[in-house]
Order: sequence, then structure tokens, then C-alpha cells
Amino acid sequence: MNVRFDSKQSLQEICDEGVRRGYTNPDNPLRASVLDDPLFTRRNTKDNTPCIVSVELVPGDTVDVQIGSKGGGSENKSKLAMLNPSDSVVDWVLKTVPTMGAGWCPPGMLGIGVGGTAEKAALMAKQSLMESFDMHELIARGPQNKLEALRIEIYEKVNALGIGAQGLGGLTTVLDVKIHTFPTHAASLPIAMIPNCAATRHAHFVLDGSGPVHLERPALSDWPDVKWAPDYKSSKQVDLNTLTPAEVASWKPGQTLLLSGKMLTGRDAAHKRIQDMLAKGEPLPVDFKNRVIYYVGPVDPVRDEVVGPAGPTTATRMDKFTDMMLEQTGLIAMVGKAERGPVAIDSIRKHKSAYLMAVGGAAYLVSKAIKQSRVLAFGDLGMEAIYEFDVVDMPVTVAVDSQGVSVHNTGPAEWSARIAGIPVVAA
Repeated sequence: MNVRFDSKQSLQEICDEGVRRGYTNPDNPLRASVLDDPLFTRRNTKDNTPCIVSVELVPGDTVDVQIGSKGGGSENKSKLAMLNPSDSVVDWVLKTVPTMGAGWCPPGMLGIGVGGTAEKAALMAKQSLMESFDMHELIARGPQNKLEALRIEIYEKVNALGIGAQGLGGLTTVLDVKIHTFPTHAASLPIAMIPNCAATRHAHFVLDGSGPVHLERPALSDWPDVKWAPDYKSSKQVDLNTLTPAEVASWKPGQTLLLSGKMLTGRDAAHKRIQDMLAKGEPLPVDFKNRVIYYVGPVDPVRDEVVGPAGPTTATRMDKFTDMMLEQTGLIAMVGKAERGPVAIDSIRKHKSAYLMAVGGAAYLVSKAIKQSRVLAFGDLGMEAIYEFDVVDMPVTVAVDSQGVSVHNTGPAEWSARIAGIPVVAA
């Protein structure tokens, strides 16, 4: 409350300028994902502005800044409900998490806000995600209050669902659960739950008026030295340039493939434009016959890069376009992340197609398989344009086969049963 900003700009404008400089830094430009006018033109702002600013005015003479650079895949899985006061928060969470699918790239953190009003609950859920992971320490020392006990209960019960990493089944779905609460109306129990994906990109600093804050660049030695090499023994090599519908139909659920050859890209905006062109009887600028499409919005390359990080986007957003693409364009397979819904699976089964899953959260490693990149169509859409990638040994997993069998259904079901059969060991 004792802070004065020496600027004629609003706080929103100040923060937007920071975002603009950060995302367009010539040494490392980041992907521009923000669109102006959400309802109509949806034109890319090219610099990820405007950002979302939340301010709390408190006593003191410093400015505490917390930054969360969050992906749309996890943000889109946010849930809000107005429960009855007698309803169980745990029951709601356990019912809701499976409906979130794998698009939020588990394992990650769940932020939960309970109380206040609808918008207060959502803000608390988002703010809780800024906290550090401490679940293992909490379990080791034991809960000291009812809220900590509730965090542990939700953590253990969500992991017992067997959803697992990438939604393929496993012991770990969440790494931590955070809960913030606020007084609420006697007739209300607002609750919001917002997941954070495995890629947690946060920053925190305090301004005291003495000058800019300089954050230490993390040492690469602090991170695992991740290396990957193609597994030619257990993976099937696929030549995209000679791929046929018969070969696609032969793939089995859970089978790992190494894709090489020319692959098309396209996501929400490109699919909508294709839909509009087909409806008008206009010829498409790209031939999809016997091709594979990758749901991706690549980052611009830096220096000698062919392409920047190019990780898969959530495939379920393209479900409503799937039958159109398979029926009318000659497309025979798709690559993305997370599960497909019933509509898309039915179409895949009908057309004897397949859906392949690339690893979400590994965008930089995925990009190493891309040896050439060029824009083929819809260049005005920026990262949502249709590119053609020339890939070598790009690793994917058959997530839905031509019979409509989805590993995102079979995997968690198997793991949930296995977890239920694990005997409880007394502490």
C-alpha cells in the first residue's frame, strides 16, 4: 500500500510489456499462443499479450510478483462446481478427475479452491499452484490439521484411480494436491480445481524499489541428462512416404512406432478453415490422401534449429473434425497427445484409421526428430498453419487402433484393478 509506480502506464500495460519482451526475446523467442477477439477473428497477437493480471493490495512497501506460464492443455481441464454445503469435496474430486482425461499431461499438481464465490474459488485454485511441491515431506511428518489430512486423502485416492502418466495407466497421477479455502455463503460450497501439467513454469521475485531483480539462470547440471535413441528392436519403423491404409490397419494398441518421412501438421484453426472450404466446395491447398497429420503448433526456430520445440497438442479438440478429415480428405492417421473421445474413436473404427500418441511435455526432444520444416498453407495462422515436417525416427505409440481399442481406456482400467489388489501396509 506504500508503493508508488513511477509510470504513466497501467499495471496491465506494464505487465504486458514484460510479457512482450520475454516472449519475443531474439535470443530465444517463445511460442505466441494468445489470440485477440476470442469469438470472431481469433487473430494471433504475435507476442502472447495481453497477460492475465491478478492484484491484491496489502500493507507494506514491496511488490511480490508471482508468474505462472501455463499451457492451454492443462488450463482447458479446469473444473468449477457449485456444490451443496453437505456434498463431499473428496467425492467430487474423484468423480471429476477421470473426466479430465490426459490432456493436462499427468503427472502434475492439482490446485483446489473451496469457498468464497465462483470467481474466488477459481482464483484460489490458480494461486495454490504457485506453491512448492511438499507432499512427500507432508506424508513423512504426518498431517497437523484437517486441511493437510484432506490433501493427503485426495492425493492417495486420485493416484489409486490408476490414470497414470500421460493417462496410460500407472501408480502416479498427481505429484501434489494444494487446497486454499475462504469463507462462503451459508447456502454455498463453490469449488474449483485446476491442474498443472508436468511442465511447471513459475517464477517469483520481490521488488523493493532499489532496482531490477536479477534471477539466477538455472544450471543445466541441476536437471537430468536426458538422452534418447531409437529402439529399433521393439519398435516398428514406418515410412510415411509409402504408408498405406492396410499398414495402418495392422497396427496394434500400445505398439511403438518410429515414423520417418513427410508428415503434415494442423490443429484447431486449420481444421476449422478446412471445414469451411469443404462446405463451400473449394479445393484444399494440401493433399491429405494417405497422409498423417500431427496436431502441433511449433515454436519458431532459433539460430541453426530446423524448428523450435514441437510437442503434441491435445487431440480431443480435433474430435469433431475427425470424421470429416477421414471421410473427405483421404487422411489415414493422426498424431497428438491424450485420449480421443467416443465420436473420434467411432470414426477411427469406421474408417480403419489409427490415432498415435506422441509424448506430451517433451516438445524439445520431439523436435529433434524433425529434419526439415516448411509452411504449406494458411501461413496467416502463425503456429497454427499447416506445415510439412520431414521426420526421422519420431517415436509414437498406437493409442487407438483401427478396431477402436483405446489404450487410454484399457490402461487405467488395468492399473486401477491392480492398485485395488495391492495389500495395504500399515505405517
